[in-house]
Amino acid sequence: MKAVIFGGSGFIGRALAEYWLDLGQEVIVVTRGAVKGNRWLRETAYRNERLTSVTWAEVEHTSSLLEGASVIVNLAGATLSQRWSQQAKRRILESRLESTRAAARAVTRMKRKPEVVVQGSAVGIYGTSFTETFDESAAIPSPPSDFLAEVTAAWEETADHEFHGVRLVKLRTGVVLGRNGGAYPLMRLPYLLGVGGNLGSGKQWVPWIHLRDMVRLIDYCAALPSIHGAVNAVSPQPVTNQEFGRTVCRVHHRPFWLPLPASVLRAALGEMSMLLLEGQKVVPQALLAEGFTFDFPDLESAVADLK
Repeated sequence: MKAVIFGGSGFIGRALAEYWLDLGQEVIVVTRGAVKGNRWLRETAYRNERLTSVTWAEVEHTSSLLEGASVIVNLAGATLSQRWSQQAKRRILESRLESTRAAARAVTRMKRKPEVVVQGSAVGIYGTSFTETFDESAAIPSPPSDFLAEVTAAWEETADHEFHGVRLVKLRTGVVLGRNGGAYPLMRLPYLLGVGGNLGSGKQWVPWIHLRDMVRLIDYCAALPSIHGAVNAVSPQPVTNQEFGRTVCRVHHRPFWLPLPASVLRAALGEMSMLLLEGQKVVPQALLAEGFTFDFPDLESAVADLK
């Protein structure tokens, strides 16, 4: 198999590339900057000749660089972890739409189309709720209920519009837990310091997934022709914020005691505080129906593995 990962030098992209390389696959990483400016790319390419990298500009001008690829994965997009000024909101939205259009242009120009496109999305598309449970059949709010729902709805709509003649999988991703990147190192830090407790009410849902299961399910979706459309890339056991904190504290033998009021988070983070104070209970019904099994279905085993 030959796979192309747009945004492949990011947190999930790196893990996915290494997973496929370990399986003996050929991987092309498409990145914004030159290889010499990316230590991970330099070191990984040095160790493994099956990894190559190209820039977005090179793909735009030379579509033959991707020929022979059977899987295209698009994970590109500006981070949500920045204060949501109007300028930042435009950057978050436009980076996702433009990267999706660019990936689609590359696919369109390929003489032989890939078997599948695995496109990034997020559970934010469902909006937020303390009481509802969302599987892939859940209705998408229209108009979008908040900024994240707006971004993800536009992201998926663009993918549906731009990719033609290929099987399309849209990964609605939750919080991906890993040691060396993503949100988890910062999420668990207050608990490790012994000052962790509820964020706000603690009743908001945290749809999460271990990084290893994340890359395994991408591989599973790519390999199984019956999987298409929306896929919730989350653990089958979502937890509340309170359960999340108590689990981290239990595994690391730390106290769980100091709540952080919602008003403090809103004052410090502005609108971005919704990432911590609101959430949705999301279940991976499509994956379970297709027989996917999780290495880390419960949070305690995931936290213990990432200790």
